[in-house]
Amino acid sequence: MSSDVQAAYSNRAAEYVQALGSTASAHPSDVQLITSWAAHVGGPIVDAGCGPGHWSACLTEEGHRVRGIDQVPEFIDHARGAYPGVPFDLGNIDRLPFENGSVGGILAWYSLIHHEPSTIRATLEEFARVVQPGGSLLVGFFIGPVVEPFDHKVVAAYRWPPEALANELDIAGFDVVETHTRTGREPKPRPHGAILARRAPAE
Repeated sequence: MSSDVQAAYSNRAAEYVQALGSTASAHPSDVQLITSWAAHVGGPIVDAGCGPGHWSACLTEEGHRVRGIDQVPEFIDHARGAYPGVPFDLGNIDRLPFENGSVGGILAWYSLIHHEPSTIRATLEEFARVVQPGGSLLVGFFIGPVVEPFDHKVVAAYRWPPEALANELDIAGFDVVETHTRTGREPKPRPHGAILARRAPAE
């Protein structure tokens, strides 16, 4: 996440938390997908770009070992206050503070949408570094016919065709397992996507 993106979220953190800082605001299919994915993760989970911390808390309540990390201080302050039983770190998901192969899975739920196409591969490679062989990654993103920027409510973001993001995951060292798509709610329907990928086993 660039400093400009961080500043944009810091400036609107309270508004973001109120609107989206709870799993109650999430689409039911997203809740089902994330919790079912986590149930098959063997090892600790990193919520990369955890925002206000609600997904970290949700998965902790499900019995998983979860650690949230985000670059926005206001989000981490909120998360630590709202969910004191969950560990949260202020940090950059492009440079994760974890050892090689030390986590079972990474949740990157709309935390890559502001990465420019030219930089996203390096972040995915960083994810591959810390995920154990056979571990998994779940990415949430906005879908479009081509890779293109659009005016996100906070700061410019990118849409990705599922096959284009899947290709980046493949290059980074992940095998795509499942792709999910849905159309967002009214009044502004927006195509959403999720890709579940597995870290290629060590040869």
